[in-house]
Amino acid sequence: MADEATLIIETGIPISMTCSNSVGIEKGCILALSDPFTAAAHASADQMIAGIAASEKIASDGITKVAVYRSGIFKVTASGSILVGTGCALSTYPNRVKGCTANFSGSQTIGLALETAADGETFLMELRPGAY
Repeated sequence: MADEATLIIETGIPISMTCSNSVGIEKGCILALSDPFTAAAHASADQMIAGIAASEKIASDGITKVAVYRSGIFKVTASGSILVGTGCALSTYPNRVKGCTANFSGSQTIGLALETAADGETFLMELRPGAY
């Protein structure tokens, strides 16, 4: 997988969320949230945020739970330019984040940029779903 998020500072323990047995999820995958309390790899921009996968989930292994970080400092990849202090949201590119605009719903924000980054560059982001 390209552009996976890398945990730099753990500020909270991962929680267990439901996931599909038939789908694999790699460690560091940015996850979207669906009902009921279900996480899956994000597939498009502006989805609600579940968090970041803390461990790998192998496809069709009979397991329907995945460990998910909902806080921490992560190194992530930018989609477009992002300024330090800007809220972040999911990009159309898998496992990349973009800067938020004023019209984003809180449930669609993933965190806060702790560094400025250009398109394709990695930067530190505080994972804080819904905090923008």
